[in-house]
Amino acid sequence: QVQLVESGGGLVQAGGSLRLSCAASGSIFSINDMGWHRQAPGKQRELVTTIFSGGSTNYADSLKGRFTISRDNAKNTVYLQMNSLKPEDTAVYYCNADLWARGSYNSRNYWGQGTQVTVSS
Repeated sequence: QVQLVESGGGLVQAGGSLRLSCAASGSIFSINDMGWHRQAPGKQRELVTTIFSGGSTNYADSLKGRFTISRDNAKNTVYLQMNSLKPEDTAVYYCNADLWARGSYNSRNYWGQGTQVTVSS
């Protein structure tokens, strides 16, 4: 079984920073892409950023320059550094990983349970 567990969410004032972490654990053979999505109240889940297995990244256009994704392959962990936070960044942040579980015939996408980020004005 595979689990993704996020941490690092919380309440922060506008202009502040937070760093989210997401650790994948369990019966993992290898991890392809990892990323973050977010879902604000009353809105659809949206892509924040992805980091590919080779290290390249992409970001939602509106977040470029403020958010940075990174990963530690040795720890099966992905991070999201969020700077200059705005109230509109308030959402539940979910990590995901496209990975091969041991004994599986193909990769699939796994999700974490989400962590709340609240930015006060």
